[in-house]
Amino acid sequence: MTSILRICAALWMALAAAAAAAGERGVLVELFTSQGCSACPPADRLIADLAERDDVIALSLHVDYWDYIGWKDSFAQPGFTARQKAYARANHSRSIFTPQIIVGGEDRIMGAKAMTVLDRIRAHAEAPTPISLRLRRENGQLVVAVSADRPVGRTVVQLVRYRPSATVHITKGENAGRTAEYHNIVTAWRALARWDGAAPLRLSTEVEGAQPVVVIVQAEGHGPVLAAARLR
Repeated sequence: MTSILRICAALWMALAAAAAAAGERGVLVELFTSQGCSACPPADRLIADLAERDDVIALSLHVDYWDYIGWKDSFAQPGFTARQKAYARANHSRSIFTPQIIVGGEDRIMGAKAMTVLDRIRAHAEAPTPISLRLRRENGQLVVAVSADRPVGRTVVQLVRYRPSATVHITKGENAGRTAEYHNIVTAWRALARWDGAAPLRLSTEVEGAQPVVVIVQAEGHGPVLAAARLR
């Protein structure tokens, strides 16, 4: 009996290691936020809670359009503002705002509406997907393998790096005097490849440092996120 238990334990550990090597799959949640936005702290706290879940890939994208008010966001990048604007255009909207949460590239939620966000996460998690997405690190390279059970249309495969947490003492602007804790702070976001959504795709790219790695397969034009996976 002992030997059987040992075999089962070894098998479980091997399966767990294989799953970890393939990356954690999760529902992508993007928060557009700013250190200078007085309405953002509740949404930042919601992301902190979601960051603890293995089935959710929660990311904080700090925008730069609040910087003129008096406090320059130390994490903001123009590219994150551009991404939020691209989502607005895809939704035929002329306006952007913070905080804004986007779930699965589709559901746009204003403010920290926790129950709405959780409902949309659940809906995306339960929806079937034809995409297989596997990641692994190999000799300083990230190896990505994507395939589909059926054609899904043209997509963009994207690479994201993030900082798990940071504390910021804000001395000016709307949040002056606040010490804020931020989680899953995006530091880099770039396209790796365009994929036709049909033929299997395999690619590799150099990854430096210990920051977690996220790969996202998203329909062209800032459409639905078809798959997202992470290596921590």
